[in-house]
Amino acid sequence: MSDAILKLVGGKVRELRKERGLSQEELGERAGFHFSYVGGLERGERNVSLENLAKVAETLGVDIGELFGYVRDYDKPLTEKEKALQEAFFLLLNRDEKEIQMAINVLTEVFKTYAPK
Repeated sequence: MSDAILKLVGGKVRELRKERGLSQEELGERAGFHFSYVGGLERGERNVSLENLAKVAETLGVDIGELFGYVRDYDKPLTEKEKALQEAFFLLLNRDEKEIQMAINVLTEVFKTYAPK
């Protein structure tokens, strides 16, 4: 799994924890983890299981999907462009490098063919 995704999810956990006024120790205690586990999760150092993410989400009072919303300005809704980019990102997220390059090549050819003149 990419370190980037671990850091993004960890950053989201940290953001939600702080919004709720919880320390790492308090979150860990409520979710059944040691505070050092929470710290490693927030720094993107732990490849946390979905089961443990579900426990963290429940403890924070959010749907597990919210942990994948990443850190952004939540006062503003996603634009249509941001929604489309997010969808493209998630389509490519679990693909290997060869498949990602193939998708890039396809997009490049589509843009060359259908670009406004």
